[in-house]
Order: sequence, then structure tokens, then C-alpha cells
Amino acid sequence: MTLTKSNKPMSALTRRSALSLGVAAGAVALLPRAANAQSVTLRYGHNNEPASVAGAQADWFAQALGEASGGDIAVQVFPASQLGKLQELAEAVSLGSIAFSHNTAGGIGSLYEPFAALDTPYLYRDVDHLMKVTDVNSPVMQELNAGLIAAANVRVIYAHYFGRRNLTCNKAVLSPADLAGVKIRAVPFPIYTTAVEGMGAVAVPVDWSEVPTALATGVVQGQENPVNVVLTVKLNEVQSHLMLTGHMSNAEVVVMNEDAWQALSDDQKAAVTKAAEETRQKATSAILDKEEEETQALRDLGMTVIGPDEGLDVEAFRTSVKALVDERFGEKYGELYAKIAAIS
Repeated sequence: MTLTKSNKPMSALTRRSALSLGVAAGAVALLPRAANAQSVTLRYGHNNEPASVAGAQADWFAQALGEASGGDIAVQVFPASQLGKLQELAEAVSLGSIAFSHNTAGGIGSLYEPFAALDTPYLYRDVDHLMKVTDVNSPVMQELNAGLIAAANVRVIYAHYFGRRNLTCNKAVLSPADLAGVKIRAVPFPIYTTAVEGMGAVAVPVDWSEVPTALATGVVQGQENPVNVVLTVKLNEVQSHLMLTGHMSNAEVVVMNEDAWQALSDDQKAAVTKAAEETRQKATSAILDKEEEETQALRDLGMTVIGPDEGLDVEAFRTSVKALVDERFGEKYGELYAKIAAIS
């Protein structure tokens, strides 16, 4: 179900009315004038810095789609929360005021709740398993995508590996006991606050655009993200320790407004599909290739990196987090978790 900014449910009729108003008010370029391969410009809004892989892949997709469509489809990219914060961007795609955005699966869960299950901590066996599950043609994604389209007028066009999320803090953390009473920033969606609380900390929901300030001012004492993000945004300047908890393997999910998709010609849809697969593979490879290199770069910049060899009790974090996940989501997502585990 789509949520308005007041977090009240939005009916399909209201959403459709808002879509019409949004297109009339200046998003005319969102939709092609006719499904006969006429040129179309589509807007892509996201929250990441352009220098990050998550940010760069939006530009890669725009370029790939331009090439795949023979210049017939242009994508205008608006990075760094220019068009809104995470929740607002998710809603904007649902309403049709922008054509594309990307978000965590937990963020997409604000539009269709079961999607959040894909961001469950310690869910995937490895990166290959995550990629198979999040392929748009996998049985799990086909089921979730059908629900997302029906609930929010949004479809997933691809998902790429985003990295393993690790904890940063201004002190050494070896086990959940070390986080008692410590305020850690959480992505403002339930599966993420559960992960942080399961790790033993006090979860403080903070939108990404506000995280550097929250860390610098002491509103929170730590956060969790892949090393690519930590390095790109220079969180090493406000955080002294990186703990390799690897508590969550994420896919960044790229979504498209369903009306924009349906308004495309068959050739234009094929171009989107081709560009999506190309960008999914390129972004995943970029993340994988750089993870160890970026971890070492953070060491070189003065961060203390703590892994199992330095005494990090990963199994204690796994046990603690999974217990809270089972308590809060086991009944709700148990069947879906079984389907995910069955993908090989």
C-alpha cells in the first residue's frame, strides 16, 4: 500500500488522481506521447552521492538506456536527495512524479510490506545466492514484483549487489554487550531498526542525508553501511572504528513507475530490460571488486578495523540479531524465507 507523507494509506483512486495532477503539473516528460517509439525523457531521483557506486550506477543506467534505445529514451538523474529523502522518493515513483529511483528492499517495503523481507539480516548464504534471489526472473522476485505493482503502481526493473553492511562506532565493539545503551543510526524502516536493536544498540532512525551531521554532533554514536559508503562519504573523519559484522547483505533495488513502463513501446521496454541487466552486472562487479580494497583504504586513513581475527564475535551478533528477527518477522515472513532458502 502506498503511503502519503503523513503516513496515512493512499487509495488507488487518490494515487491515480495525484499521478494525473503530477503529470499535468510538470512531469509530462515522464511519459511518452505515444507508444510508437517517439522520444521520451524519464526522471531518476535518488539519495546517493554521484561518486558512490550506488550513485554512479544510476548514471550508468541512463547511459546504457540511451544507447540501447538508440537515443530514443533519455534519463535525467537527480542525485543526493535533490528530489526528496528515501521515503519521499519511494512515494514519488508510486505517484509518477518521477519514473525511476532506487532504494533498499526495506525502503520498497514501505510501498509493499513483504519486500522488506529481502533485507533481513543474515539471510543469504553468499553474494551469488543474493543475486539469484533478486534477479527479476526468480520466482521470489516475480511474486514480490506482482504484489508491488498491484499495491503501489511500481515495478522492480533490476537489483544489484550493494555490499555487506558493517558497523562503525567511536569505540571498539566486539559483541552485542558492548552496544548496550549506544545510539546507532538505523535506516528508518522496521527491518533495519530490528537489525540495530538485535545487535544490542539503541536504534535511532535517521535519513541518510542527515547522517554525517548526526554523527558529528553526537545525536548518534555510530551507524552501519557497506565500506563503499563509509569511504565515499568520508565517515572515517567522524568514526574511529569499523567492525566487520557483515550483518546484512543488501541489494539496491531500482524501481520504475508502472504507468511509465506500460506507456513504452515494446522496443522501448526491451531497451530498458537490456540496460537494466547491463547495469546490474556492472554495479555488482564494481562493489565486489572494491570491497577489500576499500576496507584497506579505510585502514590507511586511520580507522581501526576489527574482524574475527581481532576478537569480533560475529556468531554472537548473528545469534542475537536472528532471535529478534524471528520474534518480530518469523510468523509474517516465514513462508517467504523458506522460498528464499530454496533458491540454489
